[in-house]
Amino acid sequence: MKKYPLIEFHIIQSFPVSCLNRDDLNSPKTCFIGGVERARVSSQCWKRVVRQELHERGVKLAIRTKNVEKTLVQKLIDLNASETQAKECAKTVAKEITKDTLIFLSDQEYSAIAEYIKELDFDENKIKKDAVVKLLSKAKVGPLDGLDIALFGRMVAQAPVINVEAAAAFSHAFSTHACTSELDFFTALDDIKLADPNDFTAGHLGNMEFSAATYYRYVSLNLNQLASVLNIEKASELIEPVKTFITALYLAVPSARQSTMSASNSWDFARVYIRTGQRIQCGFEQPVKSGACGGFLKPSIEVLKETLEMKECQAGDLFGKLAQFDFGEDRSSISELIEKISEVIMNIKE
Repeated sequence: MKKYPLIEFHIIQSFPVSCLNRDDLNSPKTCFIGGVERARVSSQCWKRVVRQELHERGVKLAIRTKNVEKTLVQKLIDLNASETQAKECAKTVAKEITKDTLIFLSDQEYSAIAEYIKELDFDENKIKKDAVVKLLSKAKVGPLDGLDIALFGRMVAQAPVINVEAAAAFSHAFSTHACTSELDFFTALDDIKLADPNDFTAGHLGNMEFSAATYYRYVSLNLNQLASVLNIEKASELIEPVKTFITALYLAVPSARQSTMSASNSWDFARVYIRTGQRIQCGFEQPVKSGACGGFLKPSIEVLKETLEMKECQAGDLFGKLAQFDFGEDRSSISELIEKISEVIMNIKE
């Protein structure tokens, strides 16, 4: 099997008034880096919207649920099990592979379990945990069936043998500069009160928090791990899942407060590496200062480039660069970037 490299995305993405990711108090998430407060969007948040966008790209997502039983019941009924048989068998399987935790299983994996139970004449007493786990370990996910399992991984404490190491790694996105949240005080009018010429009071008073920030995002895709999970041997078979992932990565934006703030900004800049070395991320430990003409975008891009070039110099041969592409500084499209990346993958030698 070929040894495939990493694809690394160093993304600068600016959002004006927004609250992309909220904490338990409905405030924009933050962190402290370099001694100053920064705006933050969690890695889990962005992975979630990328996964949803994958579905829009035609990927049949795995089912992420604590309720394995409910999904399996329908599969068994479709194979002519009675409702009672289906419920009892599904209950037995669920007890063996999950314990009050969310689990990713693809449609193909549910089907494999259902077929196994059918061979046992839908008798829950004949179901063996080892046999179920063995089936799951052999049921390979595919580029259009459970790609999210391959990308984001799976951990099953009850059955570690079916754990899947994630091919994609997401850092928490954070502002390249100091950033504190602000309050938006608002009033809402009551249509019935408006009909009374003597009533000038508001129907509702409230406030929402927001921030405005230029974010640095780091995402890496381990093609070797992706090929292993998808059972891919030819480079050409990697192209479809890679294209789908990059498209989703480009389009996905967290959904919080989109109806009131419409923060739908796309990438402003990205440096993309295809290389064999260890993952390298930028820290932006020193907060970026606003440029001479105002704004954080241009100085953030400059700092990113300088930092990455320094890290490449320091790593020497260990950097393992096969290709480098910059996106956002000319009129080239995301489709052109994807094609360039695909071409490099296709030309990888043994």
